[in-house]
Amino acid sequence: MKKVLLFAAMALVTVTGFAQTKFAHVNFNELVYLMPEMDKARETLNASQKEASETYQSMVEEYQTKAQQYQQKSSTWTTAIRESKEKELAEIQQRIEEFNTSIQQELANQQTELLTPIQQKAQQAVEKIAKAGGYIFVMDLAQYLYVDTTQSVDLTPAARKELGIPEGRTLETLQNELQAQAQAQQAQ
Repeated sequence: MKKVLLFAAMALVTVTGFAQTKFAHVNFNELVYLMPEMDKARETLNASQKEASETYQSMVEEYQTKAQQYQQKSSTWTTAIRESKEKELAEIQQRIEEFNTSIQQELANQQTELLTPIQQKAQQAVEKIAKAGGYIFVMDLAQYLYVDTTQSVDLTPAARKELGIPEGRTLETLQNELQAQAQAQQAQ
């Protein structure tokens, strides 16, 4: 009988504790993408990607020019010249492949380097707000298939304010900004 009463008391404490548990949710991706620091990171990444693309394109153009020259003149060259030109083409092609592999890795590393402190700052802001509000669990909306937002508190507005994200700025306005920038660059 004592065991039954103990079990009932523990169940009551657990249910009561669960009912008092405060849950919250946040749109973490929105926070990160809209942070002012992310604008600078995007600029840096775009500049690096543009430079890499230009370098890659010039390497491809060099290869195409030499390949075209080889096709046009190879029948008139001696065996030694033809073999030398074939070797040169193969070396250029290998350099292009090596450059492509290394630049992709460098760009990925740069992205990680730039995004990590931004994500950490957003994480710290959410943690600060959650602790101040007494929340024991904050869900990232992107990580769950379903979150009943009527049963938890949305910390996104408070985190936006904490992170200095302008009030009218949304993912949609950001997308419009980025499209306008891309169109302006293409027009140049």
